[in-house]
Amino acid sequence: MTALLRLLIKDRRLPFRALRIGVLATLGWWLVGPLLVQTIAVARVSPELMQLQWSTDFSKRSVELDEIQSGGPPKDGIPAIDDPRFVSTSEAAGWLDPREPVIAVAHAGQARAYPLQILMWHEIVNDTLGDLPIAVTFCPLCNASLVFDRRVDGRLLDFGTTGMLRKSDLVMYDRQTETWWQQFSGTAIIGELLGTELEQIPTQIVAFEEFRDGYPDGEVLSRETGYSRGYGRNPYRGYDDIDNSPFLLDDPVDPRLPAMERVLSVSLDGIDRLYPFSLFRERPLIHDTVADTPVVVMSRYGTLSALDRGSIADSRAIHSANAFDRRLEGRILEFELRDGRIVDNATGSRWNLLGQALEGPLAGERLRALPGGVHFAFAWLAFNPDSQIYRPVANRGD
Repeated sequence: MTALLRLLIKDRRLPFRALRIGVLATLGWWLVGPLLVQTIAVARVSPELMQLQWSTDFSKRSVELDEIQSGGPPKDGIPAIDDPRFVSTSEAAGWLDPREPVIAVAHAGQARAYPLQILMWHEIVNDTLGDLPIAVTFCPLCNASLVFDRRVDGRLLDFGTTGMLRKSDLVMYDRQTETWWQQFSGTAIIGELLGTELEQIPTQIVAFEEFRDGYPDGEVLSRETGYSRGYGRNPYRGYDDIDNSPFLLDDPVDPRLPAMERVLSVSLDGIDRLYPFSLFRERPLIHDTVADTPVVVMSRYGTLSALDRGSIADSRAIHSANAFDRRLEGRILEFELRDGRIVDNATGSRWNLLGQALEGPLAGERLRALPGGVHFAFAWLAFNPDSQIYRPVANRGD
């Protein structure tokens, strides 16, 4: 026993060095671990501790503090982009794979694309598009990309990251009042502006090539962010595996869908309906009606997952999907695929996933994007448990 202990302490060969590291790490965790756990627990529930770095009014809240967990980084440890720069689509093509996903935002004749390879590292971009001040947000853990109007009652807000999560979703804060906001709903959950809801701006998640074709004069968020980050790398490698479990989710997972399945949500007049991505393999076009609104869900296979491989450009292909109102100029359009192209039956015009008619009699027209977005199923259902899940009707010609 003494000889073995001597070898463990003094022998410099690799097996004994590795064993020493393991023993010391285990002893360190036994000693320090309980203190860390206690500190994290206090940080989750104690306004006194939080107020050491926050001026937030924690007495005003709509959620219990123990629902909020530290995601690891501190306040602004994931830095928002406050001075975004943009490049042309042709310049962006030098570093952005045509199949990579971007958040497409269009307003007042101007269009911008925000690549997920950049949002992955910053989660928030405070920007102004034309006359519209917006916060472009992305929570990788929920796969939730949402864009909000930054104006509240005449006050212009800009947003940062708290480093906290609730239901695995990003908790943002505004720098003017240090109110905490739930990214998934755009609702103030703690602080001065409690209960305020940010207006959501319709957007689409599409492959960069789809944005470039639809908006050849559009702009793309530049990698010149003022920060040194591994743009193009995915720090959440393998996270979107369908068999994975959500990170830091205490809620029970809704059994109707796999937790990590991507879903497209549509929200109209109090009705929330989900379209699971697994449907799109057989039904790339879906015609539906939600709250008396005729809906078309358009999808296309080939966009790269941002949460698969270590390099996004090497990741597997998945679908992109967006939902639109099928009404245009007093008629309700029906769509079909012809030679891989989306066309309407009435005129044969060709449409893209941005809801634009690119060719044909309706060229230049655009369908109204519907409120909603693409998320992991667990996240949407954690915040909207009464949602309906679309089920195909037998023998229906979608």
